[in-house]
Amino acid sequence: MIKREQVLKALEEVLVPGVRRSVCSLNLVRRVDVSDRKVDIQLASAALNQGSQEWLKAKVQDVVGKTPEVDEVNVEFTEIKPKELNEIGSVIAVMSGKGGVGKSLVSSLAAVGLARSGFEVGILDADITGPSIPKMFGIAERPEGSESGILPVLTRSGIEIMSVNLLLPHEDDAVIWRGPLIAKAITQFWEDVLWGRLDYLIVDLPPGTADAPLTVLQSLPVSGVIIVFSPQELAAMVVRKAIKMAQEAMHIPILGVVENMSYFVLPETGRKLEVFGKSRAEEMASLAGAPLLAQIPLDPQLAQLCDEGKVERYQADFLSNFADAIVKAVKARAK
Repeated sequence: MIKREQVLKALEEVLVPGVRRSVCSLNLVRRVDVSDRKVDIQLASAALNQGSQEWLKAKVQDVVGKTPEVDEVNVEFTEIKPKELNEIGSVIAVMSGKGGVGKSLVSSLAAVGLARSGFEVGILDADITGPSIPKMFGIAERPEGSESGILPVLTRSGIEIMSVNLLLPHEDDAVIWRGPLIAKAITQFWEDVLWGRLDYLIVDLPPGTADAPLTVLQSLPVSGVIIVFSPQELAAMVVRKAIKMAQEAMHIPILGVVENMSYFVLPETGRKLEVFGKSRAEEMASLAGAPLLAQIPLDPQLAQLCDEGKVERYQADFLSNFADAIVKAVKARAK
C-alpha cells in the first residue's frame, strides 16, 4: 500500500499555474488519506480560479495515479483564505528615515542573497506610491488569482513578488491615493496574497515614519527591521527617527543597519573613494544598538542591471556576507 509520504513527494512535482511553485510549497495540501489502493486528497482553493482548479485536479490524479500501488485518486477543493495558509518564518521590514537612500535596492539584494543561500524568499513591495521592485527584477506580467486571493509573481530565481505596479495598467501610472487607501492595499498584500511557505518575507517599506510604514509595523508580524542610510550628514538625524519609531513606538527589534552608496572603487587602482563623505556605518550601528549588516558600494554595473531588470545577476563579495548577517541577526533576536 502506498504511504502518505510517497503521495506528498509526488505532489511536489505538481506546480500551480501562474506561480510555478508546487502545491506543497504553497501549502495548498490540506489532507491526504490513504486506504488500500485509494488516495483521497484535499486541496485549498485559495487564489485559484476555476480553470486552475480543474487543471490541478487532473494533474494530481495523473501524477499520483501513476504509482503502481494506486488504483483510484480523488481530489476535492476546500475554501480557505490565503492568510490561513501562509507559513512565513521571518518577516523583515526594510525602512529608512528618508527617501532616496536605496531602500528598495537593499530589499532586492537581501532577497537575492537569501535565495542564493537556499532559502524560500518573497518580497512584499509596500512602497505603494513609489514601487520599483518589479522593475529591478524585470517583471511585467500581472498576477493571477481569483475572488479568494492573489498569486504572487515569481522571478527568474524563484523569489515571490507582489507589488502594486503589477496591478496597474501601465508600470509608469501614478498611484495617487490617500493614506487610508494605501494602508488598506498594504494589508491586502499581506492577507490576500498566497505566499505559501517562505523562510523570509522582505517588506520594502515606504520612506519616512508616517501612515504607511506604521500600518506595516502594526499589521504584520514583523520579526525585525533593517535600517538603510547613506553617508551624508543628514543620515544621523533620519536614522534616529527610524530607530525611535521601530524601538520606542512599535517595540520592534532592529536587526541591523545597511550603509548604501558607501564608497566607489576606482577601477584603475582599486582604491575606495568615499563620494558622499566619510562612512558613518559604525556610528549608525552603535546608535541603533545593532550590527552593521553591509556596506554597499556605488557600482555602475549594479545600477545597469537594475535598469535592465536583471538584479538577480549581480555578483559581489558582500552579497553572501549580507545574507549570512541577516540570518545571524534573525537567529540572535529569536533567542
